[in-house]
Amino acid sequence: MTSSCVLALDVGGTVLKGALLDRDLRPLAELRRPTGREHGPDAVVDAISAALAELAARAADLGLTVHGTGVAVLGIVDESTGRAVYSENVGWRDLPLAEILAERTGLPVAIGHDVRTGARAEVAIGAARGVRDVLFMPIGTGISCAAVYDGQIISGGGYAGEIGHLCAEPDGELCPCGARGCLETVASAASIARRFTARSGRPAAGAAEVVAWLDKGDPCAREVWDEAVAALATALGVAVTLFAPELIVLGGGLAESGDRLLVPLGAALEARLTFQRRPRLVRAALGDRAGCLGAGLLAWAQPASPEAASGGESSL
Repeated sequence: MTSSCVLALDVGGTVLKGALLDRDLRPLAELRRPTGREHGPDAVVDAISAALAELAARAADLGLTVHGTGVAVLGIVDESTGRAVYSENVGWRDLPLAEILAERTGLPVAIGHDVRTGARAEVAIGAARGVRDVLFMPIGTGISCAAVYDGQIISGGGYAGEIGHLCAEPDGELCPCGARGCLETVASAASIARRFTARSGRPAAGAAEVVAWLDKGDPCAREVWDEAVAALATALGVAVTLFAPELIVLGGGLAESGDRLLVPLGAALEARLTFQRRPRLVRAALGDRAGCLGAGLLAWAQPASPEAASGGESSL
């Protein structure tokens, strides 16, 4: 009997990360490709289709039957309808992505929001394993979160979890979303680098360089970092009041700074809480693999394709 696998793909702003995953989410083959978003939204759909075709070909070479497909994408995603509702980075508007990909691949396709699929993986096999009430918040180029309440991920028609657009500075800079002073403009990795560069006159390509200056005792790096931590603590205080998580899992590039972030953020959050449940703060365990692994979980949760059910092979 032919072994089964799923096709899993995490679609980021610049890179597609894909894998063939077995039932235990072990990678049997992997790939990384550019999204091609500079060529427009249709080109990204083509890049996704091509990546899935390559993964399916690898499955065939390995003698594996494809059970289904999971794709994690950024932006506003309605998992229940398989639609990419809105993506500023890619340019999608109310795109029936699951339907399009299913037509092209001949496989059942599940679409998920990148952060919610990452949360699914962290809860299943990562830092939040066995925890029922969790907030998962990756901090990278942008900031979003996924709230897991009593073991269920809150979707809100795709709009839930946009914590990066809580107001952190009422008279702050204009956010690409159209509002002013959003958390992302203060505390995302990109914003930390940008704010440091503007104030110090020293270019920082990313937040890691700001952390390096922080370790040297640079006062400008300290000021920018402290503002980011304060903004994150305020936003998390709101989230803790609303969702009462037992655990907050921090992911993304900023979490790589470890205790430089976790220790002051934990103290700042504690100072903002009174009666609320006190959550633990931990780093994500799965790193940049979370989205792809979560997409694999979505794929395994799908009914098997007719080809997989009959033991045949799917093709693209």
